[in-house]
Amino acid sequence: MEHDRYESPLSSRYASREMQFLFSPQHKFSTWRRLWVILAECEKELGLPITQEQIDEMKAHVEDIDFARAAQFEKELRHDVMAHVHTFGEACPKAMPIIHLGATSCYVGDNTDILILKDALTLVRDKVLGVLEVLSAFARAQSAQPTLAFTHFQPAQPTTVGKRAALWINDLLLDVAELDFVLGSLKPLGSKGTTGTQASFLELFDGDYEKVKALDLAVAKRMGFDAPVPVSGQTYSRKTDSRALNALMQVAESAMKFSNDIRLLCHLKEVEEPFEKKQIGSSAMAYKRNPMRSERIASISRFVMVNAQNAAITAGTQWFERTLDDSANKRLAVAECFLAIDGVLDLYKNVASGLVVHPKMIERHLMEELPFMATENILMDCVKRGGDRQALHERIRQHSVAAGATIKDEGKPCDLLERIAADPAFGVTLDELKAMLRPENFTGCAAMQVDDFLSGPVADCLARHATRAHYDTEIKV
Repeated sequence: MEHDRYESPLSSRYASREMQFLFSPQHKFSTWRRLWVILAECEKELGLPITQEQIDEMKAHVEDIDFARAAQFEKELRHDVMAHVHTFGEACPKAMPIIHLGATSCYVGDNTDILILKDALTLVRDKVLGVLEVLSAFARAQSAQPTLAFTHFQPAQPTTVGKRAALWINDLLLDVAELDFVLGSLKPLGSKGTTGTQASFLELFDGDYEKVKALDLAVAKRMGFDAPVPVSGQTYSRKTDSRALNALMQVAESAMKFSNDIRLLCHLKEVEEPFEKKQIGSSAMAYKRNPMRSERIASISRFVMVNAQNAAITAGTQWFERTLDDSANKRLAVAECFLAIDGVLDLYKNVASGLVVHPKMIERHLMEELPFMATENILMDCVKRGGDRQALHERIRQHSVAAGATIKDEGKPCDLLERIAADPAFGVTLDELKAMLRPENFTGCAAMQVDDFLSGPVADCLARHATRAHYDTEIKV
């Protein structure tokens, strides 16, 4: 590795080899060559004077790209597509006259971008499903573990650890649905010509519009799509990129929400991300166990959310049939958004796979707050014994305020139960009060909701995507 020039951390630290390959020069330019082969094959089948020998020559040189020669041509021509046309032509002298026949630069550029989008979105979706699967196992194992719930990060009625995980999973289900939608709506540019009018192809086919349409459809089908976009300028609508990056932004939202919850839980010492045996939390404070992977998820997710705006602005500022101010920005924004979310998902799966739950700490926090939450149950029980509901309600309010002050002002444990037991108005013993404080009696339907959720919508989603690819997670730092 060279250390005297900048290297993107998305490649060196975060993104997987699979995602890096999709946006690599080798994959991009070999796809250009495949598209030139497809164009030649379709034009030949529709009657243009192209020989099988020319096509076979092109096929033989799809992968062996002379990048140094292409760079020389681009320096001279100031045009990346023509540089690669000439480089490909030198390797295929017999095919040189028909390479790129009737096409404009966006034929290879935009169609390649759509193919890369398709593969990259599929990779993202499969990784989201991988995280979803890991979290599902965690939620099932923790479905009945009572824990203190929070609203406004203030203690609220208890829930379960599994139910909280179900909230993370539900966000991911929404992301899978959005990614499926975007993937299902992708269409290639096809063969549309310089301003989308297909004038060059109409000329090639001597005014036969049916053959022009047949070429457009045939190219799309050989690319693996049912049809091309119905109309275009020189490019496919840049709203396609915006839609794709918006889907990535939504994945980032889910990941950030999870990571923030884990960071808060780490502070509470209730649930922690995996911490390796020799991992150092702080260079100064040897005792620290910082949730650095969750923090990194939040950090890179923020980059994805902000970067997604590039595609939105690009889509809104295109002039008429095309303007080139999309190119440099798109080259950066699209690739880096995918590399970043790929890194986020690998981190997400890594953390979710190794979550450490501390039941005793969870119980401690829960029992500190449960007496306050049980006051309604205590009130109803005492009313059944003949007490006055309104009078007892006021007594409980007073005791609760006093107990809260003892905790916050004096730093003492909660003594609410002791105060109620000592108040003759309630006629209940301390042991009877403590018997009411069984945490599982306060979690409502949480455990059952988790079981229904995992066996219903989650299982259905995983079944629909049973043939997805599975990826190992490697965290580099």
